[in-house]
Amino acid sequence: MTPTDRRARTGRLLDQLCRGLHEREEPVKLALLTSIAGESIFLLGPPGVGKSLVARRLKFAFASGRAFEYLMSRFSTPDELFGPVSIQKLKDEDRYERKVEGYLPTADVIFLDEIWKAGPAIQNALLTVLNERIYRNGDQEIAVAVRAILTASNELPPPGESLSPLWDRFLVRYAVAPIRGGRAFLRMIVDTADVYADTIAPEDKHAAATLDRWSVEIDSVAVPAEVLNTLQVLRQRIAKANETGAMPDGPLQVYDRRWKKLVRLLRTAAFLDGREAVGLMDCLLAPHVLWATPAQRPAIEELVASTVRDHGYSMTAGLSALRRELDALEAEIEGELAVRRTVTVERPAVVDGEYHRLDLGGRPFEATRIKVADHRALEPDSDVVTSLYDDEGQLKLRLKTRPGPAPHSLRIQYRSEVRDFPLETQLVEQEEVIHRPPHPLLAQHWDRRLDALAAAADEQRRLLADHAPDAQHPPHLFVPAHLGELVSANHRRTVAGMEQVAMRLEKLRYRYHRALAPAP
Repeated sequence: MTPTDRRARTGRLLDQLCRGLHEREEPVKLALLTSIAGESIFLLGPPGVGKSLVARRLKFAFASGRAFEYLMSRFSTPDELFGPVSIQKLKDEDRYERKVEGYLPTADVIFLDEIWKAGPAIQNALLTVLNERIYRNGDQEIAVAVRAILTASNELPPPGESLSPLWDRFLVRYAVAPIRGGRAFLRMIVDTADVYADTIAPEDKHAAATLDRWSVEIDSVAVPAEVLNTLQVLRQRIAKANETGAMPDGPLQVYDRRWKKLVRLLRTAAFLDGREAVGLMDCLLAPHVLWATPAQRPAIEELVASTVRDHGYSMTAGLSALRRELDALEAEIEGELAVRRTVTVERPAVVDGEYHRLDLGGRPFEATRIKVADHRALEPDSDVVTSLYDDEGQLKLRLKTRPGPAPHSLRIQYRSEVRDFPLETQLVEQEEVIHRPPHPLLAQHWDRRLDALAAAADEQRRLLADHAPDAQHPPHLFVPAHLGELVSANHRRTVAGMEQVAMRLEKLRYRYHRALAPAP
């Protein structure tokens, strides 16, 4: 079966599983994905929202269709889940063995409702089934051929009851809410179709041999650098949120096993979606695996979304590293081409922060100051009527003025007389830049470094083009289409960043090659 055929078959199966359901498509898709990945799913929600419906629909995805469903209570016994003890074998052979046929160990799809009411004996047996797909029946170990394990409850595991090992085994966690949409609600209440009927085409059901073969092939799905980097950053950001107290409901502990199983889930999603490598779009499934309480779910979704949006392709492409190296080279080149030195120059003194003072000599009038801004606005070839002030800052005169012929002087027309008055000056230090050409050998060294940076940037631009989110590719089977914009936004930003790097490289090369050219 080609990847395209596999995707088409999975798409058909999902369409048939979701037919007639209302706002329950996502948990059904996640349940199928989880089962093919060889993991289990926990559904959280109040009674009557369709948790058991998801399990009953899922069993139709498998050719054998053997299902086991049980509602837990405080009084549930292992006999009710794993089968009664064989009295005949106990009597004749002195062997403690259960009759498992028709019970949990022989089912393809298992649904356990109100899972947290299970007693310790049931919990211990379930841990072995969940971990190793093995049930210990007396002195024998039975390989459990289960394909899907779904559990449900209207509450999280109560604290202090040693349920954390069992809770941690449920890889995917999904909160099922009542129908929100008005139209979906109305369609649901008037729909008379039998949602529990098996309407799956036989050719689209999964046979055991197919699932076993797929399980091996899933392990060969590649996990590229952009995905690994995204998961690494996400792990660090969760740790930081724990340290700073930003994580709702206290610190979120995600252990190594859960991260490893998450990668298996992402590989399965890519495999069923007809791809040979995990993509950033698959990473958007991570919130279903990482939250521990419903209050943490929005925070985890935002962490995953922002990590994909801000770090997905850009970290893999080494954009930040390229920019840092280019910054360092640019500083080195500018340091060689432009020598800066401090010189002392004469400038008009500034009085009281906003005036220049006139050296009037014989004082033909009382005004002694001109505002710095007015002085800066004077035109050398035309007179401007300018306000002049006394030492107290009071306006005294408005006279025609222009810059004088001598440096730092002012030409003023007073009545019929035109006179030049110097401005009081002061000595100030300022930085002066002297431009010089680089040594030709140094320019050759810069050429080699720029060539290496340009080659690295070109290679990353090629890789980005190869990994571009394809708008023509069919929508992801398990991730809502609108989330694809997060991946596309990061790709566009990274491509634009690489284009800017390439432009800066060319400008820098032109900068020092122009300095090498002889002056005309």
